Amino acid sequence: MGSPMLDDRKAAILRAVVEVYIDTAQPVGSSHVARLESVDVSSATVRNEMAALEREGFLVQPHTSAGRIPTDRGYRFFVDSLDGPVTLAPVQRHQVKEFFAHAHGELEQMLAETSRLLSSLTDHTAVVVAPQPEAATVRSVQLVGMGPTTILVVVVLSNGAIDKRTIELGADLDDERVAAADVLVNRVAIGFGLADAATLVVPPSGDPGVDDLAAAVLLALSVTSQNDPDHIFVGGAARTAAAFDAVQTVREVLDILEQQLVVVTLLRDVLDRGLSVAIGSETGLEPLAECSLVVSPYEIGGEPAGTVGILGPTRMNYPQALAAVAAVSQRLGRRLSEG
Repeated sequence: MGSPMLDDRKAAILRAVVEVYIDTAQPVGSSHVARLESVDVSSATVRNEMAALEREGFLVQPHTSAGRIPTDRGYRFFVDSLDGPVTLAPVQRHQVKEFFAHAHGELEQMLAETSRLLSSLTDHTAVVVAPQPEAATVRSVQLVGMGPTTILVVVVLSNGAIDKRTIELGADLDDERVAAADVLVNRVAIGFGLADAATLVVPPSGDPGVDDLAAAVLLALSVTSQNDPDHIFVGGAARTAAAFDAVQTVREVLDILEQQLVVVTLLRDVLDRGLSVAIGSETGLEPLAECSLVVSPYEIGGEPAGTVGILGPTRMNYPQALAAVAAVSQRLGRRLSEG
């Protein structure tokens, strides 16, 4: 999305207004801007240029005789004119590095903790979309007898996910035959995706009961792949309450965050439009008209896997938000690629 052209003076004044408003949450007056080192013109000139920026839709004056605040168009220009890649402060970079150096456990736990990390870095609500199961391959399968006719199937995927499924058998199988089926399934399934499981053929073992169990396991894994929705992990949802003055806005934003499909679709739509930041009305959702969304995909083994993002007010610190989302998405993808 290209930004409209502004001459250097207008651009400097607009950037100054955005930065001051992000920092203070108060309408910005021309005299304040004129005192800034980045704006080397008189207060009268600043006042005239701010009036022009208001006419062009970059600023708005919320009250008569008050200063001005950025519009969505003003924020868009500010974001698009940021110079080069942004990086986190050294302390925060160390925090991210240490977190992923010690991140262990099941995928779901890691993603939930990652969302809380990102929320703490930005002071906004963070969202992490889990990798889709069909994008991963089987690393190992374990069959555990839970009773005379009940088998627990535990599959470890290349993205770190652990999938569990219970199978009910029509007849008893002793531990030795369950172990034989375990060997058969691992022999054919390792390295394949869950979506491929139903097409895999188990070589005959000479024991129909063992063969039937192995086939049932592969079928169960394929059903898991088809039925599992995208999982999202939301960290710092309570921070939404502190971000907005209107109670109704808080309720509407929280309601959106509870709708998993809506959130996943929103993140994908933003990325599909080639954006890393969606501001206000750009989200396409009326309840998020006062919000901005900063998103970044993460990869596992060089392949797109999931998404990381933060949701906060349009008056967010965009350079810091972009840096945090980028750092976390890169580290998460690297960590999951390592297994």
